[in-house]
Amino acid sequence: MPRWLPRAMVLALALIAAFQLGSWAFHQLTGLLINILIAFFLALAIEPAVSRMSARGMRRGLATFLVFLGLTVVVAGFVTLLGSMLAGQIIKMVEGFPDYLDSLINWINKSFHTELRRVDVQEGLLHSDWLRKYAQNSAAGVLDVSAQVLGGLFQLLTIALFSFYFAADGPRLRRALCSVLPPARQAEVLRAWEIAVDKTGGYLYSRGLMALISGVAHYILLEALGVPYAPVLGVWVGLVSQFIPTIGTYLAGALPMLIAFTVNPWYAVWVLVFVVVYQQFENYMLQPKLTAKTVDIHPAVAFGSVIAGTALLGAVGALIAIPAVATLQAFLGAYVKRYAVTDDPRVHGHRRRPGGPGTLTRVRQLWSVRPDRSLRSGGQEQP
Repeated sequence: MPRWLPRAMVLALALIAAFQLGSWAFHQLTGLLINILIAFFLALAIEPAVSRMSARGMRRGLATFLVFLGLTVVVAGFVTLLGSMLAGQIIKMVEGFPDYLDSLINWINKSFHTELRRVDVQEGLLHSDWLRKYAQNSAAGVLDVSAQVLGGLFQLLTIALFSFYFAADGPRLRRALCSVLPPARQAEVLRAWEIAVDKTGGYLYSRGLMALISGVAHYILLEALGVPYAPVLGVWVGLVSQFIPTIGTYLAGALPMLIAFTVNPWYAVWVLVFVVVYQQFENYMLQPKLTAKTVDIHPAVAFGSVIAGTALLGAVGALIAIPAVATLQAFLGAYVKRYAVTDDPRVHGHRRRPGGPGTLTRVRQLWSVRPDRSLRSGGQEQP
C-alpha cells in the first residue's frame, strides 16, 4: 500500500464528515439566516431616514429607535383598526344569521316546493357528526395555533433586534467588513452598499407613495357609496396591493367587495370596476413615473424575480426580490461596458426578406406595369 493512500483516505473521510456537518448546520439554521436576511433589507430600507437624522446631530441609536417606534405605532394602529372592523363585521353576520337563514329557507321552499323549517335545520346542524368532528378538531388545533402565534412573535422579535443593530451600527459594520479587504475592494463594497441602500429605500418610498394614493382613491369611492369602515378599507387596499407582489391587488380588492356586498350587491360591482380601472391607471400612468428614478426594472424582469424569489424563499423571497434585483442590476450596470447600436432596420423590428422582394411587392409591381403596356399597344395587350 502506498504511504499516501491512508492519509488520502483519512482526508477524504474528513472532508465528507465536514460537508455533512456543514449541510446539517445549514439546514438547522435556515430559519435564522432568513430572519437575518429580512432584517438586513429592513435596515437598508430605514438607512436613509436614520442617516438623515444622525447628520443633524442626533445619536444614531436614538434615531434608529425613533424610526422603529414610528413604524411600530403605524403597524399597531392599522392592526387594531383592521381587527375592530373584522370583529364588528363578524358580530353583525352572527346577529343577522337567523335572517339570512330564513331568507335562504324561503327561497328553497319556493323554488323546490319543499317544507323546510328553521328549527329543523338548526337541530340537524347541532346534532350532525360533521359539526361534532369540526369542534373536536378545532379544540385540538388550539394548541397548534398558539404555538404558531408564539413562534411568529419570536421571529418578529428576532428580525426587529437584528435590523435595529444593523441600522444603529451600520458604520461600524461597514468598517469591520472593509478592514479585511484591500483598498480597491473596499471601494467596490462601499459602492455596492450605497446602491443597495438607494434601491431598497427608493423601492419602499415609491411603494409607500403609491399605497397612499391608492388608499385615498379607494377611500373616496367607499365613502361615496356609504360602505362602512371606509378609512380602514382604504388603508387595507393601499398596503396590501402595493406590498404583496402579483396577487396583492386581488387580495386587497376582495375585502372591500365583500363589505360592499353586505350593503348592496351592486356596490360590490362598482368596487370591482373601480379596482380594475385603477389598476390599469396605476400600471400604465402612475407606476412608471414614480419608479423611473428609484427602481427602474422592466415589468417582465420584476415578475420573473418575484416568481424566482417565491420559489427560493417563499413569501420572504417575493418581498425582497424586486429590491435585490434592482440592486444587482444597478451594480452590474456600473461595470458592464456598452456599445453604440448599429443603424440597422432589424433593430427596430423590420425584417429583411431573403431572395428579393416578397410576393405582395411583386404583385404590386406587375399591377403598376400592366396599364403602361396596354397604352403602348393601342389598347390591346401583347401576348
